[in-house]
Amino acid sequence: MRIITRTEAPVEPTVSSTCSTATASYHEAQDWRQILAQSFRSADALLGYLGLPDDGILAPDHPALAFPLLVPRPYADGMTRGNPNDPLLRQVLPLAAEGLDDPAFVTDPLAEAASNQQPGILHKYQGRVLMLTTTGCAVNCRYCFRRHFAYEDNRLSREQRLQALDYIRQDDSIQEVILSGGDPLMLQDDALATLIDGIEGIPHVTRLRIHSRLPVVIPQRITSALIQRLSDSRLNVCLVIHANHAAELTPAHEGLNRLHKAGIHVLNQSVLLKGVNDDLSILSDLSNKLFTFGVLPYYLHLPDNVAGTQHYFVSDDEGRMLYRELRKILPGYLVPQLVREIPGAPYKQPMMMSC
Repeated sequence: MRIITRTEAPVEPTVSSTCSTATASYHEAQDWRQILAQSFRSADALLGYLGLPDDGILAPDHPALAFPLLVPRPYADGMTRGNPNDPLLRQVLPLAAEGLDDPAFVTDPLAEAASNQQPGILHKYQGRVLMLTTTGCAVNCRYCFRRHFAYEDNRLSREQRLQALDYIRQDDSIQEVILSGGDPLMLQDDALATLIDGIEGIPHVTRLRIHSRLPVVIPQRITSALIQRLSDSRLNVCLVIHANHAAELTPAHEGLNRLHKAGIHVLNQSVLLKGVNDDLSILSDLSNKLFTFGVLPYYLHLPDNVAGTQHYFVSDDEGRMLYRELRKILPGYLVPQLVREIPGAPYKQPMMMSC
């Protein structure tokens, strides 16, 4: 199992007796990088912050912890104190089930190694290419489909990121560049602006898509400089956030509204996860709340068969049943596409439902 490097020299946050106030002074005094540096890195600190017992904490040598815990304070503030089944907590807390071996769950379920054309480049689909801009995220989602990805072979400096653009320059069929990772918004504003400058210099590229969880887990990342740079681009810019539950959106609403007002297309993709959002009312609430904040639902992914994520599994039939009921109660523009990614397929596969 490969260990994904996230951030360096973290500082454990001070454990508080309450997390319901969202500690406004904490947020006002620190920018997003300071908040990231003070993320929770241990289950005992996170559970203590939430007033939960520590009897479920894994031993330090448990195989699940090869993929370490990382939870920013703003995301923890959205969790309900005293609730061990909180849907946000379930997405980030390492469990013993992650160490179980199941041959149906593998380290590269999407065969991305075969699409990794060169360091920093994944080319799966016609007309668009994915750049791995960073090797780290602001939160370690336990169901991550790249939790075993060879990030050590795709770690690029600022100069190497610009050199990777040569791959795109040489293929004029590429119209869209997708920034992913890790999380591309882990780049500081100036580094991201330099990369966008380079992409804008490629005439045949017309669209830029950025996939990021940061607007949800550290809303302070949506800076005025970031909004301005995206708004000024000659490219059609789309920011795809990742929220699985409506409770994740409340702290993020200001930044999402600012992006919407700046004319930036904001979409959301979710993963259907057992015990988190495999419920009709939860999925409906998520779509409605997204639209309130100017975000359109985009994809609802059936979970990938990633080693260590068996406890999140929702079957295709269960997914189709929920999707069928969701279409009955929501207008079509609020219903995300139910999809599964299949290695080698030319696009994500819609999970067709029977009438």
